[in-house]
Amino acid sequence: MHCRSSPTARRAWHCPKPRCSPSRAAIDSRRAIAGRAALSTICARDANAALIVSDLPIHAVLPDLLAALREDTGAVLVAPPGAGKTTAVAPALIGEDWCAGQVIMTSPRRLAARAAAERMAELLGEPVGRTVGYTTRLDTKQSAATRILVVTEAILVNRIVADPELPGVSAILFDEAHERHLDGDLGLALALESRAVLNEKLRLLVMSATIDGARFARLLGGNARVIESEGKAHPLEVRWLGTRAEVSLEDAMSDAVLTALRETEGDLLAFLPGVREIERVRERLEARLGGVPVLPLHGQVEPAAQRAALRRDTEGRRIVLATSIAETSLTLDGVSVVVDSGLARQPEFDRAAGRTHLVTVAASQAATAQRAGRAARQGPGVAYRLWNEASHAGRPAFSAPEVETADLAPLVLTLAEWGTSDPQELEWLDPLPEASLAAARSRLVQLGALDGDGRITDRGRSIAALPLDPVSAAAILSAARHGAVQQAARMMLLLQERGLGGRSEDLAQRLSRWNGDRSNRATASRRLADGWAAKAEKLVTERSDGPHDPAIHLALAAPDNIAKARGGEQWLSAGGRGFRLDPASCLARAQWLVIGDAQGKAKDARITAALALDERDIEEHCAHLIERRSMFRWNEDAGRVEARREKRLGGILLSSAPEPDPDPEELREFLMQRALEHLDDLLPQDLLARARFLGIEAFSPDALRESAPLWLTPLLDGRRDLFVERDRLVASLTGLLDWESSQRLEKGAPRHFTSPAGTTHAIDYTGDDAPSVELRVQAMFGCDRQPLIGRTPLLLKLTSPAGRPIQSTRDLPGFWRGSWAEVAKDMKGRYPKHRWPDRPWEELPSLKTKNAFARSAKSD
Repeated sequence: MHCRSSPTARRAWHCPKPRCSPSRAAIDSRRAIAGRAALSTICARDANAALIVSDLPIHAVLPDLLAALREDTGAVLVAPPGAGKTTAVAPALIGEDWCAGQVIMTSPRRLAARAAAERMAELLGEPVGRTVGYTTRLDTKQSAATRILVVTEAILVNRIVADPELPGVSAILFDEAHERHLDGDLGLALALESRAVLNEKLRLLVMSATIDGARFARLLGGNARVIESEGKAHPLEVRWLGTRAEVSLEDAMSDAVLTALRETEGDLLAFLPGVREIERVRERLEARLGGVPVLPLHGQVEPAAQRAALRRDTEGRRIVLATSIAETSLTLDGVSVVVDSGLARQPEFDRAAGRTHLVTVAASQAATAQRAGRAARQGPGVAYRLWNEASHAGRPAFSAPEVETADLAPLVLTLAEWGTSDPQELEWLDPLPEASLAAARSRLVQLGALDGDGRITDRGRSIAALPLDPVSAAAILSAARHGAVQQAARMMLLLQERGLGGRSEDLAQRLSRWNGDRSNRATASRRLADGWAAKAEKLVTERSDGPHDPAIHLALAAPDNIAKARGGEQWLSAGGRGFRLDPASCLARAQWLVIGDAQGKAKDARITAALALDERDIEEHCAHLIERRSMFRWNEDAGRVEARREKRLGGILLSSAPEPDPDPEELREFLMQRALEHLDDLLPQDLLARARFLGIEAFSPDALRESAPLWLTPLLDGRRDLFVERDRLVASLTGLLDWESSQRLEKGAPRHFTSPAGTTHAIDYTGDDAPSVELRVQAMFGCDRQPLIGRTPLLLKLTSPAGRPIQSTRDLPGFWRGSWAEVAKDMKGRYPKHRWPDRPWEELPSLKTKNAFARSAKSD
């Protein structure tokens, strides 16, 4: 171990008497003392820091934690906010015998990663970058002497994928694991795989204040123990301010901050969902307060300003307005009051739209507990909440893991590069949603990053080599092939880093402003983007002249995001989605855009970043995306097909004209689909009913749909309507039957019934009472038996001479001898000119009147 520690601390690590055999408890105690000594840096230069750190609650459990990691390669540390886990554990580990290499600690956010490294370095009395360093996307400070490296979760993922064996790494600490970011879960899954296959001595430690330690311990496997620290509890008072629907969030938060300032002492930390709300509250407070610093704290703030918000360097009170970035990992000096809006903004991926947008949600109970705890980290505190106590139980207990809501395309591509085509093969705390995985694979196949079997392609390896989402990486690689890589890389970074170059929707305008910005953040961002560009140029082997406008390359990588104005503030994308653009935007006069970012519901999302496109560029460079085809529409009024020749870019109609000579096969296919959708209207139902009566399967609905190409296709040739002649339709259908089935249909389900009077009547097989026939009662005179269809009695629907119903029966003899007498009596009064005999079964059948019947009998 190499640290600036006291002789006492050094002796705790190296016993001067090798022959002694101290107890395990004594050794653990000595190691814990050494860890504290290494961390507190007992030196004259910073004695106060040593005193503060040595009193951290985490030190009470450090011996147990160190013992757990000596006995097994995994452990879980559950410690409340302020216990000291972020700054105390890693320094304690580097003195362990098994820890010859580096300790990597992940942090969910760049600000927290840098702050944690700076704090540990300060406590060691060293500049950051020596024993303790950090690496984030925009900044890095480390050296060959760095033993503790704090990184963001995405940086860890890239490092493991680049070298799965993790040479020189002894331990990985996953801090604030409760936040369950996608990169955090992925990094843990990869680390577990690396430990299992390549680096079996690698220690994995999961740390958080609010997690189910047992679940994580089971995931870590082996005999992983859960170590819990009780922490140091300072009194915390919660005051419920309630909600006021008629008051805007910004006004309510401003009023709450002023109330808290009147009622309390100490610095104040206010939690708001996003940067926009922070700026609006800041404007209101600065207008109403004089001399009280109002400091923003979020990812877009310059590092120097972030440090000013974290450290108390001035006299008097101060107000810090923060996003959820200040929930965990960070201690804000002097804060004893928290005002919580109760809202959080989180990314949510819309699978149907293929886009991630930010949504404002109610913060979980765990998150609000973390926020309130900021007030009591250094002493008694007060937390004000802008909601009712009664509604608090209705909030979700924890925030949903990002694996449930995020775009999984980056994860799927990372694992494909790792060598896993099925992400479910890895160890996850929660299973990955299959629908999200399928959508991710589909998009990656469209980008050419994966083949049809889910294996990574050469193009996919190039995309994965850039530390960006697949679409942004694909756009940069496309630009590199055509000599426009620097502008494209910078444009993609603008989509990643909010606030750079201002907040205009026009990315070109933001790029111009950013290129002229000489701030540290802007300079570091340009350096990062230029690094991407240089890497992309090395990855590209083929080059050609082509478009230099980065808008074209973004459009080629994300063609669904090409959008066309359709009047007012409405836009339609090639993916078929509707968007809104502020009419006051400088992009509002453009006719075409490629959308880089949009927020809100996918159905009507607000465009927040885009580039103008020229239609000629689309025609030239996106020609392979434009489809020309005949389109068919059914005209209900005319009852026929209308054909048009259309040119489309996805869901955007570029042109349309009547098609006088459509492709016959395409037309027939359209008519076929229309016919199948309205098959009941087309088919002769009487024929189908006869077949159904006999159980002829060939005429069942499912069978007819399946055989439609045989019997229906010939009927549609040369047509634009479905008015097929009945005889042709019946002939085509009966052509499906073999000779035996055809004979069975004709004989077993005759179409007509001939009455005793010689009249012919259609038999109805369609009704619930089928088979049935309707005829005048006189036509059945002289018949004393029930007619049958096969073995089924034919329902006789007997009518009067005027065709009005008299009786329906399947028992004619019973009717004659039963209710006929009453019927005849009634009929004699209504139709006196007709015969109504008492014994009709003995009468001759005839529809004639009494006189006509008598004359005919005489002539006979």
